[in-house]
Amino acid sequence: MINPATGAVFTTVPSLDLAATDAAIDRAQKAFDRWRAVAPGDRARLLRRFATVVEDHLEELAQVEVRNAGHTIGNARWEAGNVRDVLNYYAGAPERLSGRQIPVPGGLDVTFHEPLGVVGIIVPWNFPMPIAGWGFAPALAAGNTVVLKPAELTPLTAIRLGELALEAGLPEDVFQVLPGKGSVVGQRFVTHPAVRKVCFTGSTAVGKSIMAGCAEQVKRVTLELGGKSANVVFADADLEAAAAAAPGAVFDNAGQDCCARSRLLVEASVYDKFLALLEPAVTKFRVADPSSEMSEMGPLISSGQRDTVASYVDGADVAFRGSAPDSDGWWFPPTVLLASGAADRHWREEIFGPVVSVLPFRDEAEAIRLANDTEYGLSGSIWTRDVGRALRVSRAVETGALSVNSNSSVRYWTPFGGMKQSGLGRELGPDALLSFTDVKNVFISMGA
Repeated sequence: MINPATGAVFTTVPSLDLAATDAAIDRAQKAFDRWRAVAPGDRARLLRRFATVVEDHLEELAQVEVRNAGHTIGNARWEAGNVRDVLNYYAGAPERLSGRQIPVPGGLDVTFHEPLGVVGIIVPWNFPMPIAGWGFAPALAAGNTVVLKPAELTPLTAIRLGELALEAGLPEDVFQVLPGKGSVVGQRFVTHPAVRKVCFTGSTAVGKSIMAGCAEQVKRVTLELGGKSANVVFADADLEAAAAAAPGAVFDNAGQDCCARSRLLVEASVYDKFLALLEPAVTKFRVADPSSEMSEMGPLISSGQRDTVASYVDGADVAFRGSAPDSDGWWFPPTVLLASGAADRHWREEIFGPVVSVLPFRDEAEAIRLANDTEYGLSGSIWTRDVGRALRVSRAVETGALSVNSNSSVRYWTPFGGMKQSGLGRELGPDALLSFTDVKNVFISMGA
């Protein structure tokens, strides 16, 4: 494991082979019948206890994430708290997972939501803790057992969460964390017949291969994939507020966020004014040691990611840049690029770094056309004081999660997921639990 802020190795983690992966899946399959038989109230209590144990270890988990993933300490604390909150939210689900009674002639017809079995969760390196929780909390609440593969670069918090689950009293083998290569552990989730669903968050290319593999066994799949979200600023918006919020919308987590608003569309009549407001907000964005309470952005995850991000900036029209430490580690300054048109590579492709492209638009119709001119559709923002426009544009933009006069994407109370090549299915919110179940219909005849 390498600290992205220093480039130094600080520990090692075993990498499971195929035999160890199969053994873990077999244990999860054996544990399934015991776990699904746990009374809903008891399952709920165990999940609440798991949340309490996470609460007791919030600072420990946050400090691990700072060192392992390069997240700022403020972000890491929020992420650990999100795991706690998601566990508490879905702890209320087992006792409310009710079916329906459907009127039919000749008898009684009822439905049940049955757990699927073993669920395989493949977690990315950009948000290791919360994305893990978005998968395992509803899966466990619905009565499934879980095998979770953390990203090779950032497995430490997931491993610790697995230990805390046992400390909280979850039965052995109900929730297992399996560090290892995606080509070994992750691929086995796809091919093993006992794994009945795969949840994957990562690149669109890998997501497509996972979906194809799951199709071989008609296996359930949830995919949260790439993004190239638009931040649309109309002339009637609160420009000062929009400009002040824009850096955090793309530079948070060093831009390593599928929801990053990396395409900034500004109405032409206020384009110059908006850039003048944006520049000080970018140059003041604090890029520093992620363990510092004052840091707003840490390093990129790896030297390879830094090289990839730099390749988009080389030769591009740079409007202005912020600063970054000139020291060991994978640092990159916040950067604003001027797009010459919608064909620019930095405008079209997901950079996954602290780089935002800016392009003017003439009117509402062009803003919608440019926002939709992408293969992705994960998130986005609209800034306007006109409520009618906010509703029209929100309905017209092809994306799974939108904010008006805000850059937020994720709330655990509400559905999250993408359209087009940004994914399949929805996580979080009241309905996510149902995606970890099958609906069983039972008809009881009343006789002659």
